[in-house]
Amino acid sequence: MPVSLKLGTMLTAALLLSGTALAQTKLTVYTALENDQLGPFKKAFEDTNKDIEITWVRDSTGIITARVLAEKANPQADVIWGVALSSVLMFESAGILEAYAPQGLADLKPSFRDSANPPKWTGMDAFLSFVSINQPEFAKTGAAPIKTWADLLQPQLKGKLVMPNPASSGTGYLQVAGWLQSMGEEKGWAFMDKLHDNMGVYTHSGSAPHVQSAKGERTGSVGIDMRAVKEKNNGAPLDVIVPTDGISWDMEATALVKGRPNAEAAKKLIDFTVSKAAHELYGKSYAVVGHKDVNAAPKNYPADAEAKMLKMDFGKMAADRDKVLAEWTRRYDGKSAPKN
Repeated sequence: MPVSLKLGTMLTAALLLSGTALAQTKLTVYTALENDQLGPFKKAFEDTNKDIEITWVRDSTGIITARVLAEKANPQADVIWGVALSSVLMFESAGILEAYAPQGLADLKPSFRDSANPPKWTGMDAFLSFVSINQPEFAKTGAAPIKTWADLLQPQLKGKLVMPNPASSGTGYLQVAGWLQSMGEEKGWAFMDKLHDNMGVYTHSGSAPHVQSAKGERTGSVGIDMRAVKEKNNGAPLDVIVPTDGISWDMEATALVKGRPNAEAAKKLIDFTVSKAAHELYGKSYAVVGHKDVNAAPKNYPADAEAKMLKMDFGKMAADRDKVLAEWTRRYDGKSAPKN
């Protein structure tokens, strides 16, 4: 081949490669998923969608919620993936979301689908609020065994408990909302007033409380279900407890943001998020997932957990969020951990 022709062929190939790279669509995805989940999710999607690249914006549920609402007039996210449903419903009310019926929608359990047609959100997995007790540390207190939420009010546990700050953590907010919904507002706040005496700190993460109790830094913790089970399975001396009077829960959800330029690529991502393959990935972190053909409960996950899930009003959780967080902050923020 003549040198000039060879150089021309190489130049054409380089331009084609350059064009391919330039043509790759970058999706901005806002999420509250744990950091260790992001890599596998990104790889699984991009392996079958090589023309699309995910750029994550990751923070706690409270921070992501505030950011999305603050950007309402000029949205920066293409997709919401892995944010509490109670927050996603706030985005819906604010007119931020676009309706879209993804491929595979019929394979989701009914409770994991928006009832609207087409839906504005789809559920991924449920996260529940469990109690964990460090057995050696608890034995030192002389307190009676923990069976109900009220058992956490025993004076022997003063300053020995930890739970998430609801203004920062979706797990924290679902727990507070669950107490208020199941007990009624007056009794719910009265319960939290007493519980506050027994709290040593409020963390800014839903998983951190169980890590602290696993290490013996706290005697007991309230936090996300799977972290408690994970710590127990890793050998921590924990009792994982589902209070008999019912447990709070919320759902992680996915939604398409309205008016963004990369809508077609974003819809491909939404399609992936409802797939069985995606739910198998969710099942590595959550026991309760939305796909009807995926069973994800790990060893030591309480068998009665799903049966004890309270009937949560997610619309009310969303509508009451600002009011509840303002009141919670006024009463209890003095014990919150410093923010990094």
